Amino acid sequence: MSKQRYILLDRDGVINEDSDAFIKTPEEWLPIAGSLEAIALLTSHAYKVIVVTNQSGIARGLFDDAMLDKIHAKMNALVAEKGGLITAIYSCPHGPDSACDCRKPKPGLLKSFAQDFNAVLSGIPVIGDSLRDLQAAEAVGAEPILVKTGKGQGTLLNNPHLNILVFENLYDAAKYITARS
Repeated sequence: MSKQRYILLDRDGVINEDSDAFIKTPEEWLPIAGSLEAIALLTSHAYKVIVVTNQSGIARGLFDDAMLDKIHAKMNALVAEKGGLITAIYSCPHGPDSACDCRKPKPGLLKSFAQDFNAVLSGIPVIGDSLRDLQAAEAVGAEPILVKTGKGQGTLLNNPHLNILVFENLYDAAKYITARS
């Protein structure tokens, strides 16, 4: 039997449009062009897609767990319409000043996924648009990949010496990953 393949994705700025005012409702959750198709492509190549996302809007009182569930229900439904599947979603509800272990750049969300799925994080692609996504991946030996959507272009400009794979968007990253597998 072949080894299960996983890919971990940040949410805001990778799958959907990001907002400095936070994504607080399903109506504000808008997919980035090609991102739903990217998840469908990964799914069709037998990747289990896992979302790992900081959601400090909960700690800030901007929305609650029930609203986050509704946002994720919309995301899952739109992904399914394109033939994709998000296997699991891990989110950190804490604020930036929290001492939690789950808020990226800390690797707690990735470690929780690995424990729940009995997965080895070494080499698993982790796609994000911010330095903290990349740092969380590096902390556990995963493969950090940057997309230029969301905050990605700024991340690249502010960290010109990054020695990682960089793609225009999630679809380009998915094409690369599925072509090499």
